[in-house]
Amino acid sequence: MTQQVKTLLSESKTARWIALALISLTMFFAYFFVDVVAPLQSMLEKSPYLWTPEVFGMLGGSEFFLNVFAFFLILSGIILDKMGIRFTLITAGLTMVIGGALKFYALTPGFGESALASTLGSFATGIPASAKLAFVGFAIFGVGVEMAGITVSKTIVKWFRGKEMALAMGLEMATARLGVFAVFRLTPIFAEQGGVHNSVFWGLGFLCIGFITFFIYTFMDSALDKQMGSSEGNGSSEEEFKISDIGKIFSNPGFLAIAGLCVLFYSAIFPFQKFATDMLASKLNVPIKDAAAYFSYFPIGAMILTPFIGFFLDVKGKGATMMFYGAILLTVSHLIFALVPAESFNVVIAVITIVILGTAFSLVPASMWPSLPKIVEDRYLGSAYGAIFWIQNIGLLAVPILIGWSVSYSNPGVSEQIAAGVEGAKYNYMVPELIFAGFGVAAMVLAVILKIVDRKKGYGLDLPNKK
Repeated sequence: MTQQVKTLLSESKTARWIALALISLTMFFAYFFVDVVAPLQSMLEKSPYLWTPEVFGMLGGSEFFLNVFAFFLILSGIILDKMGIRFTLITAGLTMVIGGALKFYALTPGFGESALASTLGSFATGIPASAKLAFVGFAIFGVGVEMAGITVSKTIVKWFRGKEMALAMGLEMATARLGVFAVFRLTPIFAEQGGVHNSVFWGLGFLCIGFITFFIYTFMDSALDKQMGSSEGNGSSEEEFKISDIGKIFSNPGFLAIAGLCVLFYSAIFPFQKFATDMLASKLNVPIKDAAAYFSYFPIGAMILTPFIGFFLDVKGKGATMMFYGAILLTVSHLIFALVPAESFNVVIAVITIVILGTAFSLVPASMWPSLPKIVEDRYLGSAYGAIFWIQNIGLLAVPILIGWSVSYSNPGVSEQIAAGVEGAKYNYMVPELIFAGFGVAAMVLAVILKIVDRKKGYGLDLPNKK
């Protein structure tokens, strides 16, 4: 029996790092598609699309609509705990591809002349038909990408618990961040060569490759499950999950503190990515392509630092402390974007601020996700990840809409000028940036609360992960 434990596939460094590479590659492609039109806001405001900032913000929020209002993320967590990793990964991959295909169709040049466009245009006339179908596609994609996210997290725990778990999560996140770097570098180039729809086409192609890498991984997962099923103490945790366990998740003070910190932090990151290119172009008075190139440095800090932070958390700990420091850097970076006058704001300041934000993006997620297994039991870990992603998605649904509204409200008449092609028309992003900074301040407060809860409950969030 001892020999069986020693020969588990997860005990092989080569096997577990190959498994990590396969699932991380899919998340790279998924993150590319998440922001595939983020650098193209100004192109979508012009003919034939004629999207306003509010509509552009709605697109960002639509990714999370079904997850929040139809409770698909809660359902995804239950599916993961009941049906297992392989079924959930394949389901997630297919859902991303289907949703991505709908979004691509919505943004093709001929869609506006189709019968479907005429039907969609007959209601909510203030929103273009292309946007309505894009909302639907992105909402379906959002179900798949969030389902993939919670499944990847549980997969890493399965292969790396007691080993290099935080490092593995850090490397997976770094790979996903590379997708963000790639999208801000490549999307403007793809759009120059064939328009907005060409960028989305490339993103859809990447999603198809990502589905294949998920599929390949399932063979490794199946092999490990067979070994674990024959090993003492390694039975299937999915069989032990009960629906009543969801109540235990939401009554756990440590979970609630991390969930609150999560929604505040990510609300100041992902919605910001949607508007960051136009913000930089307006404040620096540079072309969109140059602004996208500058913002592409944002994930570089996360890519480089996250694995090192993960390694530090594995051997030294300090996870709760890292979350507090990350919230401070988040607040500082958005205050710089908001308060430094345009005449003093230059490329050097912009890049430094972007790197600061990228560092915050390393500290908090790298510390947050490995902390959850310390707070909840294995049998409902998938549901806990699903619940925390659901809470996060509430913010990610609402905040892009709020930011799109704040851009228009604080810049009356500018949207009409841009649509009409008025030279020099641009937005001032001070108000949206102050909103993002406010989320950072609230995250700092919750990080302190989390440290207090950790001290009382003894979760060990500041203790090393590696045994």
